[in-house]
Amino acid sequence: MILEAGQGPIDGTHYVRATPESVGWGRLPCRSTTPALTIDSGDTVTFDTVSHEGILEDQGRDPAAFFGGYGIAATDVLTDARLLAKSPPPRDPDADGPHVITAPVHIRGAEPGDLLKVDVLSLHLRADYGVISSRHGRGALPDQFARTGPEFTFCEVEREGGRDVGVIRYGEGRAVRFPLRPFMGIMGVATDTDHPQHTVPPGRHGGNLDIKELATGSTLYLPVQTEGAGFYTGDPHYAQGNGEVALTALEAPLRGTFRLSLLKGHKARAASETLQYPFGETDRHWIPVGLHEDLNEAMRAAVRAAVRFLTDRFGMDSVAAYAYLSAAADFEISQVVDEVQGVHCLIRKADFPG
Repeated sequence: MILEAGQGPIDGTHYVRATPESVGWGRLPCRSTTPALTIDSGDTVTFDTVSHEGILEDQGRDPAAFFGGYGIAATDVLTDARLLAKSPPPRDPDADGPHVITAPVHIRGAEPGDLLKVDVLSLHLRADYGVISSRHGRGALPDQFARTGPEFTFCEVEREGGRDVGVIRYGEGRAVRFPLRPFMGIMGVATDTDHPQHTVPPGRHGGNLDIKELATGSTLYLPVQTEGAGFYTGDPHYAQGNGEVALTALEAPLRGTFRLSLLKGHKARAASETLQYPFGETDRHWIPVGLHEDLNEAMRAAVRAAVRFLTDRFGMDSVAAYAYLSAAADFEISQVVDEVQGVHCLIRKADFPG
Protein backbone atom coordinates (compact mmCIF):
# COMPACT_ATOMS: atom_id res chain seq x y z
CA MET A 1 0.00 0.00 0.00
CA ILE A 2 1.34 3.42 -0.96
CA LEU A 3 -0.35 6.81 -0.97
CA GLU A 4 0.73 8.50 -4.18
CA ALA A 5 0.43 12.24 -4.77
CA GLY A 6 -3.15 13.30 -5.48
CA GLN A 7 -4.63 9.99 -4.33
CA GLY A 8 -6.53 9.22 -1.15
CA PRO A 9 -7.55 11.72 1.54
CA ILE A 10 -6.47 15.34 1.13
CA ASP A 11 -7.92 16.96 4.24
CA GLY A 12 -6.78 20.56 3.82
CA THR A 13 -8.11 23.46 1.77
CA HIS A 14 -4.65 23.83 0.20
CA TYR A 15 -2.41 20.99 -1.00
CA VAL A 16 1.38 21.00 -1.47
CA ARG A 17 2.91 18.05 -3.31
CA ALA A 18 6.49 16.90 -2.79
CA THR A 19 8.27 17.63 -6.08
CA PRO A 20 11.90 18.54 -6.78
CA GLU A 21 10.65 22.12 -7.23
CA SER A 22 8.56 22.31 -4.04
CA VAL A 23 10.94 20.85 -1.45
CA GLY A 24 14.34 21.70 -0.06
CA TRP A 25 16.92 19.11 0.93
CA GLY A 26 19.30 19.53 3.84
CA ARG A 27 18.59 23.21 4.58
CA LEU A 28 15.73 25.06 6.28
CA PRO A 29 13.82 27.99 4.74
CA CYS A 30 15.06 31.47 5.62
CA ARG A 31 13.59 34.94 5.06
CA SER A 32 14.46 34.91 1.34
CA THR A 33 13.12 31.42 0.50
CA THR A 34 10.34 31.44 -2.10
CA PRO A 35 7.08 30.20 -0.54
CA ALA A 36 5.03 27.33 -1.93
CA LEU A 37 1.84 29.35 -1.46
CA THR A 38 0.31 32.23 0.48
CA ILE A 39 -2.65 31.66 2.78
CA ASP A 40 -4.81 33.47 5.33
CA SER A 41 -4.56 32.85 9.03
CA GLY A 42 -6.74 29.87 9.98
CA ASP A 43 -6.44 28.12 6.62
CA THR A 44 -5.65 24.41 6.45
CA VAL A 45 -2.82 22.99 4.36
CA THR A 46 -2.05 19.39 3.40
CA PHE A 47 1.59 18.51 2.68
CA ASP A 48 2.94 15.36 1.10
CA THR A 49 6.26 14.61 2.78
CA VAL A 50 9.07 12.30 1.73
CA SER A 51 11.46 10.48 4.02
CA HIS A 52 15.15 10.90 3.36
CA GLU A 53 15.71 7.20 4.08
CA GLY A 54 16.17 5.32 0.82
CA ILE A 55 17.24 8.34 -1.23
CA LEU A 56 20.51 9.35 0.44
CA GLU A 57 23.94 8.91 -1.12
CA ASP A 58 24.99 6.06 1.17
CA GLN A 59 21.83 4.23 0.06
CA GLY A 60 22.60 4.67 -3.63
CA ARG A 61 20.12 7.52 -4.30
CA ASP A 62 17.82 4.90 -5.81
CA PRO A 63 14.91 4.05 -3.50
CA ALA A 64 13.53 1.38 -5.84
CA ALA A 65 16.84 -0.50 -5.69
CA PHE A 66 17.39 0.17 -1.98
CA PHE A 67 13.96 -1.01 -0.86
CA GLY A 68 14.03 -3.74 -3.51
CA GLY A 69 16.79 -5.26 -1.42
CA TYR A 70 14.17 -5.77 1.30
CA GLY A 71 11.63 -7.30 -1.08
CA ILE A 72 9.67 -4.14 -1.93
CA ALA A 73 8.46 -3.93 -5.53
CA ALA A 74 9.41 -0.80 -7.48
CA THR A 75 5.70 -0.04 -7.89
CA ASP A 76 5.44 0.14 -4.08
CA VAL A 77 8.01 2.92 -3.85
CA LEU A 78 6.54 6.43 -3.97
CA THR A 79 6.92 8.18 -7.32
CA ASP A 80 7.85 11.48 -5.66
CA ALA A 81 10.71 9.78 -3.76
CA ARG A 82 12.03 8.25 -6.98
CA LEU A 83 11.81 11.59 -8.82
CA LEU A 84 13.57 13.44 -6.03
CA ALA A 85 16.36 10.87 -5.92
CA LYS A 86 16.89 11.26 -9.68
CA SER A 87 16.88 15.06 -9.63
CA PRO A 88 20.18 16.94 -9.88
CA PRO A 89 21.92 16.80 -6.48
CA PRO A 90 20.32 19.65 -4.48
CA ARG A 91 22.45 19.11 -1.39
CA ASP A 92 26.05 18.80 -0.35
CA PRO A 93 26.23 15.56 1.67
CA ASP A 94 29.31 16.84 3.50
CA ALA A 95 27.76 20.16 4.53
CA ASP A 96 23.97 19.80 4.53
CA GLY A 97 21.49 17.84 6.59
CA PRO A 98 19.66 14.74 5.32
CA HIS A 99 16.06 15.93 5.69
CA VAL A 100 13.63 16.71 2.87
CA ILE A 101 11.72 19.88 3.83
CA THR A 102 8.58 21.35 2.29
CA ALA A 103 8.78 24.80 0.74
CA PRO A 104 7.49 27.33 3.27
CA VAL A 105 3.93 28.62 3.47
CA HIS A 106 3.52 32.39 3.77
CA ILE A 107 0.73 33.51 6.14
CA ARG A 108 -0.65 36.94 5.32
CA GLY A 109 -0.03 39.47 8.07
CA ALA A 110 2.50 37.40 10.03
CA GLU A 111 5.30 39.46 11.53
CA PRO A 112 7.99 39.05 14.19
CA GLY A 113 6.45 39.14 17.65
CA ASP A 114 3.45 37.04 16.59
CA LEU A 115 2.97 33.41 17.52
CA LEU A 116 2.12 30.83 14.88
CA LYS A 117 -0.31 28.23 16.19
CA VAL A 118 0.09 24.94 14.32
CA ASP A 119 -2.74 22.45 14.85
CA VAL A 120 -1.90 18.94 13.64
CA LEU A 121 -5.20 17.80 12.12
CA SER A 122 -4.32 14.51 10.42
CA LEU A 123 -1.36 12.33 9.48
CA HIS A 124 -1.77 9.54 6.92
CA LEU A 125 0.81 6.82 6.24
CA ARG A 126 2.08 6.91 2.67
CA ALA A 127 3.82 3.50 2.74
CA ASP A 128 3.67 0.29 4.75
CA TYR A 129 7.38 0.12 5.54
CA GLY A 130 10.20 2.30 6.80
CA VAL A 131 13.78 2.40 8.05
CA ILE A 132 15.56 2.96 11.35
CA SER A 133 19.20 3.89 10.85
CA SER A 134 22.37 4.20 12.90
CA ARG A 135 25.28 5.65 10.96
CA HIS A 136 28.05 8.23 10.69
CA GLY A 137 29.34 7.57 14.19
CA ARG A 138 26.31 9.22 15.77
CA GLY A 139 23.59 8.12 18.13
CA ALA A 140 23.87 7.47 21.87
CA LEU A 141 26.45 4.65 21.49
CA PRO A 142 28.58 5.59 18.49
CA ASP A 143 31.55 3.50 19.65
CA GLN A 144 29.42 0.37 19.77
CA PHE A 145 27.13 0.77 16.77
CA ALA A 146 27.91 1.80 13.18
CA ARG A 147 31.17 3.51 14.00
CA THR A 148 32.60 3.12 10.52
CA GLY A 149 29.68 2.53 8.19
CA PRO A 150 25.93 2.76 7.76
CA GLU A 151 23.50 0.35 9.33
CA PHE A 152 19.85 0.17 8.37
CA THR A 153 17.03 -1.75 10.04
CA PHE A 154 14.06 -2.37 7.78
CA CYS A 155 10.63 -2.24 9.44
CA GLU A 156 7.32 -3.44 8.04
CA VAL A 157 3.90 -2.03 8.92
CA GLU A 158 1.05 -4.43 9.65
CA ARG A 159 -2.54 -4.06 10.79
CA GLU A 160 -3.16 -5.84 14.07
CA GLY A 161 -6.17 -5.59 16.38
CA GLY A 162 -7.48 -2.52 14.55
CA ARG A 163 -4.23 -0.55 14.81
CA ASP A 164 -1.03 -0.13 12.81
CA VAL A 165 2.08 -1.74 14.27
CA GLY A 166 5.73 -1.72 13.31
CA VAL A 167 7.40 -5.11 12.86
CA ILE A 168 11.14 -5.70 13.18
CA ARG A 169 12.15 -9.26 12.33
CA TYR A 170 15.20 -10.81 13.95
CA GLY A 171 16.69 -14.20 14.60
CA GLU A 172 15.06 -17.35 13.27
CA GLY A 173 11.46 -16.47 12.52
CA ARG A 174 11.12 -14.05 15.43
CA ALA A 175 9.76 -10.48 15.43
CA VAL A 176 9.06 -7.59 17.78
CA ARG A 177 5.88 -5.56 17.29
CA PHE A 178 5.21 -2.05 18.56
CA PRO A 179 2.40 0.50 18.08
CA LEU A 180 2.80 3.32 15.57
CA ARG A 181 2.22 6.93 16.54
CA PRO A 182 3.02 9.08 13.50
CA PHE A 183 4.33 12.62 13.90
CA MET A 184 6.43 15.13 12.00
CA GLY A 185 9.97 15.37 13.35
CA ILE A 186 10.41 18.81 11.80
CA MET A 187 7.91 21.67 12.07
CA GLY A 188 9.16 25.23 12.07
CA VAL A 189 9.16 28.78 10.80
CA ALA A 190 11.66 30.47 8.50
CA THR A 191 14.78 31.78 10.19
CA ASP A 192 15.62 35.48 10.09
CA THR A 193 18.87 34.82 8.24
CA ASP A 194 20.27 35.55 4.81
CA HIS A 195 21.15 31.92 4.19
CA PRO A 196 19.26 28.66 4.83
CA GLN A 197 20.28 26.92 8.04
CA HIS A 198 21.24 23.26 8.50
CA THR A 199 18.26 20.96 9.09
CA VAL A 200 19.70 18.95 11.98
CA PRO A 201 19.84 21.26 15.04
CA PRO A 202 16.51 22.59 16.37
CA GLY A 203 16.19 26.08 17.82
CA ARG A 204 13.88 28.97 18.53
CA HIS A 205 12.52 28.55 15.01
CA GLY A 206 11.43 24.99 15.86
CA GLY A 207 12.79 22.71 13.17
CA ASN A 208 14.07 19.26 14.10
CA LEU A 209 12.37 19.04 17.50
CA ASP A 210 11.64 15.29 17.32
CA ILE A 211 8.99 15.49 20.08
CA LYS A 212 6.78 12.43 19.74
CA GLU A 213 3.91 14.09 21.63
CA LEU A 214 3.29 16.33 18.59
CA ALA A 215 1.04 13.77 16.93
CA THR A 216 -2.46 14.16 15.47
CA GLY A 217 -4.56 16.37 17.74
CA SER A 218 -1.60 18.29 19.16
CA THR A 219 -0.67 21.95 18.80
CA LEU A 220 2.74 23.58 18.42
CA TYR A 221 3.33 27.29 19.08
CA LEU A 222 6.25 28.90 17.24
CA PRO A 223 7.60 32.45 17.69
CA VAL A 224 7.45 34.08 14.25
CA GLN A 225 10.91 35.15 13.06
CA THR A 226 10.19 36.81 9.72
CA GLU A 227 7.40 38.47 7.75
CA GLY A 228 4.95 35.79 6.58
CA ALA A 229 6.20 33.24 9.14
CA GLY A 230 7.19 30.68 6.50
CA PHE A 231 5.88 27.45 8.02
CA TYR A 232 7.45 24.20 6.79
CA THR A 233 7.54 20.55 7.81
CA GLY A 234 9.44 17.34 7.08
CA ASP A 235 11.29 14.41 8.67
CA PRO A 236 8.16 12.23 8.91
CA HIS A 237 8.17 9.50 11.57
CA TYR A 238 5.88 6.50 12.12
CA ALA A 239 7.14 5.92 15.68
CA GLN A 240 9.86 7.12 18.01
CA GLY A 241 11.03 6.33 21.51
CA ASN A 242 12.05 9.25 23.71
CA GLY A 243 15.76 9.80 23.17
CA GLU A 244 15.81 8.52 19.56
CA VAL A 245 19.00 6.78 20.67
CA ALA A 246 20.07 4.98 17.48
CA LEU A 247 20.09 8.25 15.48
CA THR A 248 16.74 8.03 13.70
CA ALA A 249 13.20 7.03 14.57
CA LEU A 250 11.12 4.81 12.29
CA GLU A 251 11.47 7.04 9.24
CA ALA A 252 8.76 6.81 6.59
CA PRO A 253 6.63 9.21 4.48
CA LEU A 254 3.48 10.92 5.74
CA ARG A 255 0.72 13.15 4.40
CA GLY A 256 0.07 15.80 7.03
CA THR A 257 -2.66 18.42 7.35
CA PHE A 258 -2.23 21.48 9.57
CA ARG A 259 -4.29 24.50 10.54
CA LEU A 260 -2.00 27.56 10.59
CA SER A 261 -3.28 30.43 12.73
CA LEU A 262 -1.68 33.68 13.85
CA LEU A 263 -1.89 34.89 17.43
CA LYS A 264 -1.46 38.67 17.35
CA GLY A 265 -1.89 41.70 19.53
CA HIS A 266 -1.02 42.45 23.14
CA LYS A 267 -1.95 39.03 24.52
CA ALA A 268 -0.02 37.22 21.82
CA ARG A 269 3.05 39.36 22.42
CA ALA A 270 2.78 38.72 26.16
CA ALA A 271 2.49 35.01 25.43
CA SER A 272 5.51 35.16 23.14
CA GLU A 273 7.53 36.50 26.06
CA THR A 274 6.43 33.45 28.06
CA LEU A 275 6.87 31.01 25.17
CA GLN A 276 10.28 32.15 24.01
CA TYR A 277 10.97 28.77 22.43
CA PRO A 278 8.65 26.29 20.73
CA PHE A 279 5.85 25.14 23.03
CA GLY A 280 3.56 22.15 22.59
CA GLU A 281 0.06 21.32 23.75
CA THR A 282 -2.15 18.23 23.72
CA ASP A 283 -5.56 17.56 25.18
CA ARG A 284 -3.84 16.35 28.37
CA HIS A 285 -0.60 18.32 28.67
CA TRP A 286 1.20 21.61 28.20
CA ILE A 287 4.70 20.97 26.86
CA PRO A 288 7.50 23.50 27.51
CA VAL A 289 10.73 22.73 25.65
CA GLY A 290 14.42 23.07 26.50
CA LEU A 291 17.17 23.02 23.85
CA HIS A 292 20.95 23.10 24.22
CA GLU A 293 24.08 21.39 22.91
CA ASP A 294 24.64 20.05 26.43
CA LEU A 295 21.89 17.70 27.68
CA ASN A 296 22.21 19.00 31.26
CA GLU A 297 21.71 22.55 30.01
CA ALA A 298 18.76 21.45 27.88
CA MET A 299 17.19 20.03 31.04
CA ARG A 300 17.76 23.30 32.89
CA ALA A 301 16.29 25.24 29.97
CA ALA A 302 13.17 23.05 30.05
CA VAL A 303 12.77 23.62 33.80
CA ARG A 304 13.15 27.38 33.36
CA ALA A 305 10.60 27.36 30.53
CA ALA A 306 8.16 25.36 32.66
CA VAL A 307 8.57 27.68 35.66
CA ARG A 308 8.07 30.72 33.43
CA PHE A 309 4.91 29.20 31.93
CA LEU A 310 3.37 28.42 35.34
CA THR A 311 4.20 31.81 36.84
CA ASP A 312 2.93 33.75 33.83
CA ARG A 313 -0.14 31.61 33.06
CA PHE A 314 -1.38 30.83 36.58
CA GLY A 315 0.24 33.46 38.76
CA MET A 316 2.14 30.87 40.77
CA ASP A 317 5.16 32.16 42.62
CA SER A 318 8.35 30.61 41.31
CA VAL A 319 8.99 28.57 44.48
CA ALA A 320 5.55 26.94 44.28
CA ALA A 321 5.98 26.31 40.54
CA TYR A 322 9.40 24.74 41.07
CA ALA A 323 8.02 22.51 43.82
CA TYR A 324 5.03 21.46 41.70
CA LEU A 325 7.28 20.52 38.78
CA SER A 326 9.46 18.41 41.04
CA ALA A 327 6.45 16.59 42.52
CA ALA A 328 4.15 16.17 39.56
CA ALA A 329 5.59 17.02 36.12
CA ASP A 330 7.51 14.66 33.85
CA PHE A 331 10.66 15.81 32.08
CA GLU A 332 11.46 13.60 29.12
CA ILE A 333 14.40 13.50 26.74
CA SER A 334 13.10 14.30 23.26
CA GLN A 335 16.31 13.31 21.49
CA VAL A 336 20.07 13.13 22.10
CA VAL A 337 21.23 12.95 18.48
CA ASP A 338 20.50 16.28 16.79
CA GLU A 339 23.62 18.25 17.88
CA VAL A 340 21.28 20.45 19.92
CA GLN A 341 19.75 18.12 22.54
CA GLY A 342 16.07 18.33 23.49
CA VAL A 343 14.14 17.94 26.74
CA HIS A 344 10.40 18.50 27.02
CA CYS A 345 8.19 18.77 30.08
CA LEU A 346 4.69 17.30 30.43
CA ILE A 347 2.47 19.42 32.69
CA ARG A 348 -0.94 17.84 33.30
CA LYS A 349 -3.84 20.16 32.52
CA ALA A 350 -6.05 18.25 34.96
CA ASP A 351 -3.94 19.53 37.86
CA PHE A 352 -5.05 23.13 37.29
CA PRO A 353 -8.48 24.75 37.67
CA GLY A 354 -10.14 25.87 34.44
